Amino acid sequence: MRFQLPPRLTTGARVALIAPAGPLRERSELECAESNARLLGWIPVAGEHVLARNGYLAGTDEQRLNDLNWAIRDLAIDAIWCVRGGYGVLRVLEGLDLASLRCTPKALIGFSDITALHAAVGTLGSVVSFHGPFPNRPLSEFSRSSLERAVSTGKNPAGVASEADVLVPGRARGRLAGGNLALLSALAGTPYFPRLEGAILVLEDVNEPVYRIDRMLRHLRLTGALGLVAGLLFGAFTERGDEGETLPLAQVLRETAEAVGVPCLAGVPVGHIADQWTLPLGAEAEMDAGSRLLTIDDSFAA
Repeated sequence: MRFQLPPRLTTGARVALIAPAGPLRERSELECAESNARLLGWIPVAGEHVLARNGYLAGTDEQRLNDLNWAIRDLAIDAIWCVRGGYGVLRVLEGLDLASLRCTPKALIGFSDITALHAAVGTLGSVVSFHGPFPNRPLSEFSRSSLERAVSTGKNPAGVASEADVLVPGRARGRLAGGNLALLSALAGTPYFPRLEGAILVLEDVNEPVYRIDRMLRHLRLTGALGLVAGLLFGAFTERGDEGETLPLAQVLRETAEAVGVPCLAGVPVGHIADQWTLPLGAEAEMDAGSRLLTIDDSFAA
């Protein structure tokens, strides 16, 4: 399966700021997003409904889908930066204009609930997309540097995860896939679930107690999906809110890694944390678990 790489973002690139899932809480978050885009040398273009609100959604399904398809179709827009996650992308997947994105690939940036968009763009669109930070809050130097390397210069946006734990040593090579564990679990059995044959799978999550992380990992094992991967990268699992008796998260992740039997690291800088890598999903990568190293090909789509 060959993935297309979107054009690099250069100074003056016009970047759409859209909210395809949950709503922004304050206008100041949009102002922060616009500032982050300008600091990267880009021109921010806010979606028509980026400040809309419909309960826990950033506007109606129609509004959010309209903003997405506008950003995909408008030839004056060079990239799409999702301003936050939350919930809502699953509700609009069937209306995405993936045919237009295949014809004119654009960088799609975001994480968390945006995992559903990444999955659709990769599985049905065959376009590389970028699992990276939201712009609605200040970016750390670490995150900004990785993002620039991923979408602008084409240099390796990953590197050594010095604080990661080696769960299974070894080397693996394959296309990057994955994102938020809860979203991937929800997509299992649908046409949007990523192709994991020979992939290096990246997983992260937030607000999920250990037992639910355990359940979702078991679900993916029972579907056979985890048995297809070449390597595993566990990112951050933050704000778990565990109460009462629980198993250590490290134990659950190690059990999964040993059962799958592929090179595995836990604690790589991916997820709901200040310092995070931007990872080009669909790009070829190589991991050396023993050295805690992730290297992404310069060509990305070769």
